[in-house]
Amino acid sequence: MSKLKWALVAGLCYFLCQCAGSSGGSGGPPNMGGPTQAERNAAIASEATGDFYYGRRYNVKKTRFWGYLRQPRQSHSRAKLVIFDESNKRSPDRLPESGSTGALFAFDNNYEYKIRGNYTGQEAYDPNSNQFLPVFRLTGYEVVNRNPGWLFSPSDHYDPYTVTLVP
Repeated sequence: MSKLKWALVAGLCYFLCQCAGSSGGSGGPPNMGGPTQAERNAAIASEATGDFYYGRRYNVKKTRFWGYLRQPRQSHSRAKLVIFDESNKRSPDRLPESGSTGALFAFDNNYEYKIRGNYTGQEAYDPNSNQFLPVFRLTGYEVVNRNPGWLFSPSDHYDPYTVTLVP
């Protein structure tokens, strides 16, 4: 195959992958609710700043990442999916993965938090999502919003069994 054909095939693959991720993922119609894009942008622009990150809990069954972190007043499109190092502080949802409803691991899916800690400079592999992700050492947290709605786009579709929410 000529170099031109390879370049066209690679470009098409890249374009299709970008389209699939740019709408907040794939897998179905919007199902997260929330504000308009303009309302979200205004809320981010007026956020408190400080020595913390805004975190959004994102749980997909059998994965070990915690969710997305971003700096205050930074767009969600720049958020990073992270794995927590819980050597100093346990994550907010550190509960059994089976048991009574409401007292389970990931009960707080899609909660928004102020997260304190630091990136370790290391990456860890999450085999169930097939991703190498940055490790964040958690030192503290507080709930900001228990129902913030969509994460990256009003068209976001959450699926508890598949990674559908990507910047």
